[in-house]
Amino acid sequence: MRPEMLTALSALAVATVTAIGGVATAIVGRRQPRRPRGAERRDDFTAVTDKLGEHIARLEREAEHDRQQAEQDRQRITAQDFALRYIAGWARSLVAYMRQAQLEPPPPPQPVPDEVRSYLHDIGT
Repeated sequence: MRPEMLTALSALAVATVTAIGGVATAIVGRRQPRRPRGAERRDDFTAVTDKLGEHIARLEREAEHDRQQAEQDRQRITAQDFALRYIAGWARSLVAYMRQAQLEPPPPPQPVPDEVRSYLHDIGT
């Protein structure tokens, strides 16, 4: 065999292998969608962003519930404050009536705590 023939056969073999590789790549490439670089990172970012959006929405719902609860607590405390002021005023008027009638009011049923004494200034006078 002549050297030119050997060169031509080796070139033909290389061309055949290259063609088979190209066909195989085309078949495999058609089966798997081509994903650009960084697509996985974008998918992760989208997933994280969606989770954060859900978390923010949940926190907003909880904050709204807390605001409603705080408003109900304020209304309850205001009503309790009014009731306590009414009872204290009524007790003071009864004590004043008894003293005016020259009667001595009964002592409190138990010792008055120091925390309460500042609000009930007519006890013990």
